[in-house]
Amino acid sequence: MNRPIRRVATAALVLFGLLFLNVNYIQVVRANALKKNPRNTRLLLDEYGRPRGDIIAARSTLVESKPTKDRLKYLRVYANGRADVASAFAPVTGYYSLVYGATGIERAFNDTLSGNDDRLFVRRVSDILTGRQPQGGSVILTIDPDLQLLAAQLLGGRRGSVVALDPRTGAVLALVTSPSYDPNPLSSHDPTRIRATYQRLLADKDRPLVDRAAEEVYPPGSTFKIVTAAAALESGMRPEDRLPCARSITLPLTRGVQLRNFSGESCPSNVSLTEALQHSYNTSFATLGMRLGGQRLQDMAEKFGFNARPDFALRTVDSAFPEGLNAPQTAQSAIGQFDVRATPLQMAMVAAAIANDGRLMRPYVVSESLAPDLTVLDRTAPKEQSRPVSAATANALTQMMVAVVQGGTGTRAQIPGVTVAGKTGTAQNAGPAHAWFVGFAPAEAPKIAIAVLVENGGGGGDSATGGRIAAPIAQQLMAAALRSGQ
Repeated sequence: MNRPIRRVATAALVLFGLLFLNVNYIQVVRANALKKNPRNTRLLLDEYGRPRGDIIAARSTLVESKPTKDRLKYLRVYANGRADVASAFAPVTGYYSLVYGATGIERAFNDTLSGNDDRLFVRRVSDILTGRQPQGGSVILTIDPDLQLLAAQLLGGRRGSVVALDPRTGAVLALVTSPSYDPNPLSSHDPTRIRATYQRLLADKDRPLVDRAAEEVYPPGSTFKIVTAAAALESGMRPEDRLPCARSITLPLTRGVQLRNFSGESCPSNVSLTEALQHSYNTSFATLGMRLGGQRLQDMAEKFGFNARPDFALRTVDSAFPEGLNAPQTAQSAIGQFDVRATPLQMAMVAAAIANDGRLMRPYVVSESLAPDLTVLDRTAPKEQSRPVSAATANALTQMMVAVVQGGTGTRAQIPGVTVAGKTGTAQNAGPAHAWFVGFAPAEAPKIAIAVLVENGGGGGDSATGGRIAAPIAQQLMAAALRSGQ
């Protein structure tokens, strides 16, 4: 064999070898990833050939599969086709689309719902042998449907979010984004309609496809003063210890930059830590933040979950507390401004940790997953995520937050016959201020912790503070939850 022929033969062998390796890589190494890819339409077509499992909350079926007469044998239906109800739950359920794949619980628990879960292998073999119709398992949510619908109603189409947790377990009682969307058109069998709906939602300036509860961060404003107060108490300060207070202070290392109380509010020359939180004096907390230093504030924020992505079934983003702060940056960060950013989920977790004697429970939104025969595949057990503060500090913070609601900025969160703990926030940003409220009730034995955010004050102008806009929403939701026996 002459040299040119040997070269051609060698090249051909190398190419065959590479082809062999590529086939094995695709079929063995990447097989599972490709199988689970939500854009794998072949998998979707296979899954449409059998009924997908239900998504259920408190015995109410939120999502189900109904038989059709087209080549895709089953259609995913949300809230029995009721757009208003389906949109209230969309941030949790997500959608299941022939074109765009799956989101929310539909994506996170796709294997269970589609019947492809490895734990259902014996069931699948039995289906084949007996000729029984294959089907997916079901998912049971922790969501309280009545609370979810009420939260959506109270937001009233304004851009914002509500997150409610059971502080004792971390179970999510409500997770609402406004405005939202109806997942039914996205889950239809008409690709043209699906694409048109998706593009319309994508072009909407209010961004209804974004889960504001867990995927969007905002300056938390004065609600972050809870974290600053926690750092002070853990450093040895007492609620009755005094802090200087003024209408405004000049920030160090600046050319006369002034930090003011909200609306330039005046205050006594010195106040207790409790009074500073009760009336949300920016100048007192800015001074406190500079005394503590940026590192102590960062350490406390991270104990509550900042700078780390929550271990949560739905997609989330990190809440952030900046590093390497100088004095004026620390002053601004201590009042939840500068580069401090938080999701409503994160701020609900802060409130829940204080409500639960300083123990932060891992938030979860699915209580059980069931096989088609309703046997339990998995049951979520409450899990302690961290202990940001001691029980003594949590108790002190609770009493300080009670003062906020009883006679401070959060009086509109009062519930007759119930002691409520809370903190308002009016967070400055590029547009009108965001309105916040975080809190829990009853303060003596908390059953619900909540965070309410209304973007840009819901269009209420300069008077749209957290106390005026967000606190009444939280009040109605906490009252409803307590009436229902949460």
